[in-house]
Amino acid sequence: MKVADGVAVLELPMKVMGFDTVIHPTVVWDDEDVVLIDTGLPGSLPYLTEGMDEAGVPLARVDKVVLTHQDLDHIGGLGSVLQAVPGPVEVIAHEDEAPYIQGDRPLLRMSGDGRAAIPTPADEEQRREMLQLMEAAKNMEKVHVDTVVQGGEVLPYCGGITVVHTPGHTPGHICLYLDRTKVLVCGDELEVRDGSLAGPRPGLSADDPMARRSIAELVPYDVDTAICYHGGLWHDDTNQRIQKLAQEGELR
Repeated sequence: MKVADGVAVLELPMKVMGFDTVIHPTVVWDDEDVVLIDTGLPGSLPYLTEGMDEAGVPLARVDKVVLTHQDLDHIGGLGSVLQAVPGPVEVIAHEDEAPYIQGDRPLLRMSGDGRAAIPTPADEEQRREMLQLMEAAKNMEKVHVDTVVQGGEVLPYCGGITVVHTPGHTPGHICLYLDRTKVLVCGDELEVRDGSLAGPRPGLSADDPMARRSIAELVPYDVDTAICYHGGLWHDDTNQRIQKLAQEGELR
C-alpha cells in the first residue's frame, strides 16, 4: 500500500501464539536507492516479493536493509532477502543491536533474559509454535551488519532518513523519520491498538518503563503518518497523539 511518494507499507501475514495477525515492513525508494525496513519472520520472502511487486518496486532493486531491532519477526527474513537480491545489500542497524543480529549474542526474546523473553504458554498448540520460533531463531543464518548507527544520524538515502534511538523494547531499538515525506516508521515503539495509536505493548519489552519514556524522543518530529509494525497506519492528529503518549510515559 502506497503511503506517500516513494513510500509503501507491506502487509505480511503472521501467526504467533495461536493468533493470526499482520506485520508491516516498509519500503522507501527513489531513482537511486531502495531501502527495505525490517524483513518479517523466516519464510516471509514470498510475501515480501509480492508486496514489493504490487508497490512497483521489485525486490531485486533493494540495496539497503535497515533493521529497527533484533526481534525475530523483524530480522527473520533477512537471510532470504540477501540471497534473493542479485546485487550487494547494505545491512544497517543500531550499534547496540548488531551483536544480536549477527549471532554474537542470543536474541533477547529467545534467551529468557529478563522481561523480553517469550512467556511459556499453557496451550499445547501455542507451545509448539513457540518451540518452532525458537528453533527458527537458533537455525537462522547469521548476517553481518555492515553499518552501525546511533540516534540522530541521518542516512543520506531517499531524501534523508533520520535515526531516532528509542531504547527499552530492546537496547538498540530505533524508529526512522523520513524527512521528505514526514512519515515515521515506528518499529515496535508505537502500535495501533484498540483503534488508537498506543505506546509499546506492556510486558513485551526488555525494559517497559524505558520503552514508555522513549516515546518522548519522537516528539520533536513533525509526523503526518506513523507506520506501526503491529497495527499499520495512523494519520489522525499524529503529532498530538505522540505528545500525549510521551507525557503519559514520563508519568509512569
